[in-house]
Amino acid sequence: MKVRFWGVRGSIPSPGPHTMRYGGNTTCIEVRGDDGTLVILDAGTGIFPLAQHLLKQLPVTANVFITHTHWDHIQGLPFFTPIYIPGNTLRIHGPFDLIAQRGPEQVMDVQMQYSFFPIREAELKAAMDYVTLTVGEPVAVGSLTVTPVMLNHPVTNFGYRVDGDGASVFFTGDHEPWANIYAPEDVEFADYQQIIDQQQAALDAQLRGLDLLIADSSYTEAEYRAGKVGWGHGTMESHIAWARRLGVKRLACTHHEPTRSDDDLERVFAAALASANHVVGGDGEPEVMLAREGLEFGFPA
Repeated sequence: MKVRFWGVRGSIPSPGPHTMRYGGNTTCIEVRGDDGTLVILDAGTGIFPLAQHLLKQLPVTANVFITHTHWDHIQGLPFFTPIYIPGNTLRIHGPFDLIAQRGPEQVMDVQMQYSFFPIREAELKAAMDYVTLTVGEPVAVGSLTVTPVMLNHPVTNFGYRVDGDGASVFFTGDHEPWANIYAPEDVEFADYQQIIDQQQAALDAQLRGLDLLIADSSYTEAEYRAGKVGWGHGTMESHIAWARRLGVKRLACTHHEPTRSDDDLERVFAAALASANHVVGGDGEPEVMLAREGLEFGFPA
């Protein structure tokens, strides 16, 4: 299995001289099975450079797994060039949207209306297929198996565990660790905390010992506490602690705050590592890094 990052910013693209080292495109991750199977996790603007790369490998069969339908995770799909070429196939997998009461077919239907885009979905030349996923129900894609896991975000958000070829990877999409909505003195606090603890324990049980955890680490803990609670994103510090608890080999922090320059990103990351007392190369410590465009992993390593 191989993993490559094509987009690592959150919320909105942020191109420019201050984001060149890590990249300004929004979320898109390529996963390749040893048999050539192509899985794409999310379709932010990073899917456009991936599309240009794939044009050298026609015909293309791509399986896109959408974590959720916020713009920064779907906005690149109308620019995925293979959909305009006969002989290619695009399967879009995703959750059922409880608000819109529609499955992943809305991702293209809404974006490719004439009010928003000059080409209609009916004009696409590739074979298009839409698959509505069920939580916990694995999907076999070539040598890979993709399992959707419900996580915490203001809309339905699936994290995806990808297993195959002797390796395991999990991508959170956008995820804010569950927190108690009651104050400790409230009578509801203990019961609600029990529910949260059970949710987290069940999630941890599914993810122990991963080769790679890719986690939404948009904020520092201080930023989160100062006004980001409930926005649906995680922190660098909380996910370093999570990676330790899970015993994963590597943690890639992604969904970088778009207002941060690369220098600022490295500064707050170094502070988060120090705050977490993370020892680089320490016994039992996960390897922790900032995701950047072009970063690749090959498994088993």
